[in-house]
Amino acid sequence: MNMSEISVRVLDESEWSLYRDIRLRALAESPGSFTATLADEADRDEQFWRDRMTRSYLLLAERGELPQGIVSLGPDEQDSTAAEVFGLYVVPEARSTGVSWRLVEAAADLAIQAGYTQLYYWVGTDNARAIGFGKNFGFGTTDSRRPARPSDFHQGEDEIAMVLGLEPDTTS
Repeated sequence: MNMSEISVRVLDESEWSLYRDIRLRALAESPGSFTATLADEADRDEQFWRDRMTRSYLLLAERGELPQGIVSLGPDEQDSTAAEVFGLYVVPEARSTGVSWRLVEAAADLAIQAGYTQLYYWVGTDNARAIGFGKNFGFGTTDSRRPARPSDFHQGEDEIAMVLGLEPDTTS
């Protein structure tokens, strides 16, 4: 597959139903990867989804009209100079095609534009695949840990913070 066919864009609040559809698919297919469950979110009303759209940036990867994956970018709760990427999901048929990379790359670019100097990515301490992806992308492991949710204990009882220093784009 050609990486150039993948486009990434920030969803607008008016696209809440598109986000809902891919989010519910993510919860159904990868229940261990998210805080919420399908049951938590399946019956939520339009306002719930509209509110979700405005709390963080939601970046959608597409190949043509087909959603390939999604990631969220929001402010870090502890550090006002840092942003956090979370909710990374790629549809099964697009895995290992570079979609995760493109999503995180777009999120990092957006974080730089928003003035953040660091980007955090929390992963389960036993989630070797996610840690490997983070390291390959350029995230460094830190000493920061936080308890994982009970539903995530299969990926380790703790999550580790991975951090990426963001260099402002001085070329523009």
